[in-house]
Amino acid sequence: MSVWLVRAGRHGENEQTALDRNVVAIGWNELPDLSRITSRDELAALYRDRFPAASAGKASNHVGQIWTFLKKIKKGDLVVLPLKSQSAIAIGKVTSDYQFRQDLTESVHHVRSVEWIRTDLPRTAFPQDLLFSFGAFMTVCQIKRNNAEKRIQAILKTGRDIEPVVPIGNDSDNEESIDIEQAARDQILTFVKQRFAGHELARLVDAVLQAQGYLTRVSPPGPDGGVDILAGTGPMGFGSPRLCVQVKSSSSPVDVNVFRELQGILTSFHADQGLLVSAGGFKKSVLQEATKSFFAIRLWDAGDLLEAILRNYDKFSDELQAELPLKRIWTLVPDE
Repeated sequence: MSVWLVRAGRHGENEQTALDRNVVAIGWNELPDLSRITSRDELAALYRDRFPAASAGKASNHVGQIWTFLKKIKKGDLVVLPLKSQSAIAIGKVTSDYQFRQDLTESVHHVRSVEWIRTDLPRTAFPQDLLFSFGAFMTVCQIKRNNAEKRIQAILKTGRDIEPVVPIGNDSDNEESIDIEQAARDQILTFVKQRFAGHELARLVDAVLQAQGYLTRVSPPGPDGGVDILAGTGPMGFGSPRLCVQVKSSSSPVDVNVFRELQGILTSFHADQGLLVSAGGFKKSVLQEATKSFFAIRLWDAGDLLEAILRNYDKFSDELQAELPLKRIWTLVPDE
């Protein structure tokens, strides 16, 4: 069994189709049905016909990825899909050979059927070296270094890695560009998970809310009656919007009962809106129900919290910045 990274578009535009229709897909929709392709040379000739302006290097790279998707991925292999809509990883098992389908969407034609095993594994469940492998810019590539297959299977079964974290080096499975920005974000989230565990995470969320102009009250450690933070605007915090905030630091995705509990609490506290923060992300049932409450309750997973931290970092106290030392840098974006 091998493990493959298969993305769902640069911005995750095919992500929901992949999850809902149990497929993984590649782009290159200018190419026709590839079922009868028997050799890489034949595929290369077809690619050059449809993409005449592509450089030799780009053509070779793309043909290699398409060929991998067509022929190298086998039924029973695992596929890893890093999600863009949430800070999570989906993992499934391949159940078909290559298929050309026209019944999905206009942008999804070249697919492999999969059985999704988990679609809500938080990125923080994976050690840094595996996340680094998941950060390859390629649409399709194999994940194999550092005993990846057995470790991913262990995380699926137990939620824990079977090996200590391997230091990140400059090598990669495919000797190609890595998404440095995502790698840096994963590193920050790992630090936040370790440094702001338990009730400390509520303190960090509170700092974000204060930076956004809220006057807040943080519940002390222990039973909190379903509310970790109360927040309001104005000099005394009486102004709207008034927020009830629940913060979950567990690595496990929260279920819909937590969401519904917060809905009830809003009425009890005469709050206008709610914020549910979960370091471990959310189960699918929460995401579905939250859509109906878009104007009442916001969901923040670890990625959303990081975005809020980065937007407001300059307003944090010197003491908090010392606890969470970050620095902005510029880097060149590699050509695809």
